[in-house]
Amino acid sequence: MRLVSPKEELAGKLAVAGRAASAKSTIQILSHVLLRAEDGRCELAATDMELSLRVPLEASLESPGAVVLPRLTGDIVRTMADGPVTLEHRTGEGIVSLTGGGSSFTLNCLQASDFPELPADEGAGLSMPAAVLVEAIDRVARAASRDETRPVLTGVLVRLGPDGLTMVATDSYRLAVRQAPLESPPADTREAIVPARALSEVSRLVGVAKADAVEVVLGESQALFRIGDVRLTSRIIEGQFPDHRQLVPDTFEHDVAFDRGELLGVLTRIGVLAQRNTPVRLAFEDGSVTISATSDQVGEGRESLPAAFSGDPLEIGFNVEFLRAGVESVDGDEVRLGLISPLRPGLLRGAEDDYRYLLMPIRLNA
Repeated sequence: MRLVSPKEELAGKLAVAGRAASAKSTIQILSHVLLRAEDGRCELAATDMELSLRVPLEASLESPGAVVLPRLTGDIVRTMADGPVTLEHRTGEGIVSLTGGGSSFTLNCLQASDFPELPADEGAGLSMPAAVLVEAIDRVARAASRDETRPVLTGVLVRLGPDGLTMVATDSYRLAVRQAPLESPPADTREAIVPARALSEVSRLVGVAKADAVEVVLGESQALFRIGDVRLTSRIIEGQFPDHRQLVPDTFEHDVAFDRGELLGVLTRIGVLAQRNTPVRLAFEDGSVTISATSDQVGEGRESLPAAFSGDPLEIGFNVEFLRAGVESVDGDEVRLGLISPLRPGLLRGAEDDYRYLLMPIRLNA
């Protein structure tokens, strides 16, 4: 195999494909990137057996073939002088050569025949505006769990149906729900639990590719996202996802409106003291709320805000990082906090009901 590709093109596409290569697997080939050149086109691909990426490469193909490149190939190409880079590999040999701009490198490589079979790029999907998908991912995926002992909660429930796109994530301490209408929704409902990591990669790739639309295919065991010429395939997590409709209370005793910017500012300042498991306290009384945190090692901080609250005083505690993440995810200048009691979850939402963020409280000591 021999091909010539612009340095920036080769380095950039190797970096994109390399995002799916494993950094921890004991199987060496999973930390490498497959380069396949045939039928006049070139493609880079990588997989960690859960996430796969296939990326087209613009190159002048002089002779076809395939080779598995070490992941650091992209780092090497990035350091080379601007201009064309020639990549050459002879079938059966364990080395690949890179030349360009006066530089010459010879790298150990692996055989393409040993690379795992990649998921097929099949099936028609639902095309949607990239901005709609990315906005939903960015507002919901942060609530997914990182605890691998509960695999279902490390994913995001993605539902496509007549009512549009719905995404739900929860780590059992908080729950985020985003609903968005689609111009051409499907007639039938299809849903899958997609790893949050995969969706975060989709969001990042949209930015890299500056794509206007994303095609989504939810299969039986795989989810496929077509982002321009890039194909991302992820395994689907098996299991029963919690029903968010049963978790979100229908009514609240209090519905308190805040200026979103002001509330974020206070949480940022007071949050400096709310370290580790120290909760941030919200003490409500007629017309105001006092937000405070106390740390035995650091000290105490408090700040008051006007709030349209009436009734018996109420004090509730939250994880400040989770609370701040919810406020950040609400769209618009106003954020509303629905409350029932100090031991019942609070609900954050904006002027519209298309995004909801349910947050469990922390029991406060007297």
